[in-house]
Amino acid sequence: MAVLGGVGLVALCGMAVWRHLNRYHFAGRVVLITGGSRGLGLVMARQLAAQGARVCICARDGDELDRAQRDLNEMGFEALTCTCDISDERDVREMIRWIEDRWGPVEVLFNNAGVIRVGPIEAMTADDYEYMLDVHLRGPLNTINAVIPGMRQRGGGRIVNVSSIGGLMPIPHLTPYCASKHALVGLSQGLRLELKKYGIVVTTACPGLTRTGSQVQAEFKGQHQREYAWFSIGASMPLASESAERAAAQIINACRYGKARVTLTFQAKAAALANAVAPGPTSWLLELVNRALPGDGGIHDQVAKGLESQSAWSPSLLTVLGDRAARRNNEIGPGARHNGRRRFSFE
Repeated sequence: MAVLGGVGLVALCGMAVWRHLNRYHFAGRVVLITGGSRGLGLVMARQLAAQGARVCICARDGDELDRAQRDLNEMGFEALTCTCDISDERDVREMIRWIEDRWGPVEVLFNNAGVIRVGPIEAMTADDYEYMLDVHLRGPLNTINAVIPGMRQRGGGRIVNVSSIGGLMPIPHLTPYCASKHALVGLSQGLRLELKKYGIVVTTACPGLTRTGSQVQAEFKGQHQREYAWFSIGASMPLASESAERAAAQIINACRYGKARVTLTFQAKAAALANAVAPGPTSWLLELVNRALPGDGGIHDQVAKGLESQSAWSPSLLTVLGDRAARRNNEIGPGARHNGRRRFSFE
């Protein structure tokens, strides 16, 4: 037993040394984060900048980017910001050239940009699927294709594709979202296998429910107020979700150590495992969940954002943590405020 214990100790020490030697340092690196103006992307930008990275963030909304840049500057960090639609290949290539002219080549890429569209399948159209694929598959593919030539030439680089637990298993009322996130997982895992020989390490991140505050910017169809209520409550509850800061730290560490995939939250890991090991029973349980969710109706196939879908249930005491995260992480602009009934209104 003593011998086995000694062997185990040596093995643990060896693993610790290996991890230390293979630790990737972000200090001085040019890091691009798509969708970095708010939510999880902005939290990762703060943490990477604190580690000495030269952070570049892009998004489609110029006002959000301006607020995000002020946020980072007030924390003492310099950051580049660029308005870019990552689903537009030419727009992406122009952005990469612009970054290279100012700071040099992109050494680390975080594909974080994403949108969430919630509703029953009856309210979803072909355009919903195309839109999700544009943002979650074609967008990351455009940024990856833009940085790979330089990474190959330099003999290395890091790419993180932020998918979702919805990329590992189905989630009711998120079918177009899940389909596109499944596609991103497949792309990411395939790229890891083929790019490693060039020194390019690709990591797939699959967060579960995370308190980023993004529920206010998510899009809802059908009975949008009821859809928003269940979604925002789930994304705010401490036992069902984790903080954006914790999620960001785990994703950055997965990149640092070159992990193939990281799945965040115990609940998401358990659900993904159950779906892989027992897809039949898992599907049956999810079918029951689907029956409890709102049916079609309301605005049907029209789209309303979370801020336009409030009710007595949300915002409420059940969504306090999510509401705070929305303000902290730039999901809500300075013109939004709570009125006496805790609903958001605008001045």
